[in-house]
Amino acid sequence: MLKVVNTRSWEKEEFKSIESKKVRFYHCGPTVYWNQHIGNLRAVVLVDLIRRSFSFLGYDVKLVRNYTDFGHLTSDADIGEDKMEKASKRESLSPQEIANKYISSYEKDIRLLNTIEPTIQARATDYLPQMIDIIGTLIKKGFAYLTEKAVYFEIEKFPTYHALSHHIAEHNIEGAGHGDARDKDKKNSSDFVLWFFKTGDHKNALQFWPSPFVSKAVENGNGFPGWHIECSAMVLGTLGETIDIHMGGVEHISIHHTNEIAQSESFTGKPLANYWLHNEHLMLNGKKISKSDGNMYLLSEITDKGYDPIDLRYFFLQSHYRSKQNFTWEALDGSKSARNRLIAQYKKNITESNAQGTPLKDYINKFTTELENDFNIPSALGMLWDLVRSGENPADINATIDIIDSVFGLKIRDYATSTANDPQVTNNEILKLIEERNKARANKNWQKSDDIRNILENKYDYKVVDTKNN
Repeated sequence: MLKVVNTRSWEKEEFKSIESKKVRFYHCGPTVYWNQHIGNLRAVVLVDLIRRSFSFLGYDVKLVRNYTDFGHLTSDADIGEDKMEKASKRESLSPQEIANKYISSYEKDIRLLNTIEPTIQARATDYLPQMIDIIGTLIKKGFAYLTEKAVYFEIEKFPTYHALSHHIAEHNIEGAGHGDARDKDKKNSSDFVLWFFKTGDHKNALQFWPSPFVSKAVENGNGFPGWHIECSAMVLGTLGETIDIHMGGVEHISIHHTNEIAQSESFTGKPLANYWLHNEHLMLNGKKISKSDGNMYLLSEITDKGYDPIDLRYFFLQSHYRSKQNFTWEALDGSKSARNRLIAQYKKNITESNAQGTPLKDYINKFTTELENDFNIPSALGMLWDLVRSGENPADINATIDIIDSVFGLKIRDYATSTANDPQVTNNEILKLIEERNKARANKNWQKSDDIRNILENKYDYKVVDTKNN
């Protein structure tokens, strides 16, 4: 029996899908104005692990991930340029070109991390008609109202507005700019924007569209959607009025997902999602990851140091999705070493018994139990190591690893059987790197020399010691 912790109830509940053995799953994706740091990538891997777990447990999963490819504004207190406009001016590209560039970069990264593609990758700008339809209906139903600056959702009209955040003070304070109302006609400082008119602080917006909403300040209702309405439109447009799983980061609980519930359920009169799952943050050396503070790493910075992207994936397996995780280079070294030991053991098992193995039922049952316990991947990983050390028939161990790795996505069999891992190939690569490093040192290119040293030590576990003579 699969049980998941539902944020809305804060309890571990038995999972019951709307349709038997089918899962409608929506994941809040990135705003595509820049490269995504490893904290963002952890969230994607966690979703991928849950999606793979559902498949392992016999469910047919329809996963939708969105891309926010227009501004990220939510309140009349948000002024000036949004993230997409800043990126557009920074790189002298149109907002659409910025979106295309960083969607491509993001998808490259998540492929390297061996995540399965979503069933649908929805771009917000493709769902503008649905957004306008929802907003228009909310106005007719009395849940929304217009001023000269914007269309707002009136939160007092939705009595269960704080049901997801459970009225926790720190959650309700989060996103504090919402209390700084700049619109004198706004009824409540916490009412959130459904549609910004292209006027006042946003008169120079680069991305805007006509709408049927009437404002004295603009013609043809020209403007752009608030951030929250996009997800409601994409859920409705791809998965229906009520879905099984809605997932995102814990930072979305009090504002984005709360507002999404309010507008969607006011529009349909039905629950938006039966189960809400939220992943915790990745920390960096004990501190919150912050692009503005420079406290972040990109995947390219990981691979430039000689790590395989799957080393990072293994690292992510070691913490539950509802727990914070702290990234350090030492922890990544440990993940790399552990993954290499798994590959080496798999290869050893092949040499000891090249026969067709039979999966070990006891271990598969234990693995299933861990997945059914709110997707307890760290415990399942520990069980994998119990299997590796079990002394069971080597062929049977490998056959069991193959099944387990369909969820972990570590590609253990692929790495163990690839010629790229052949010792002769590896030795040739090491010799080439040593020669290249010697040339760099001769040319006093110390940065390149250090970079190659890091690759030799981190990728190949090859210790480099310089002497006076060499």
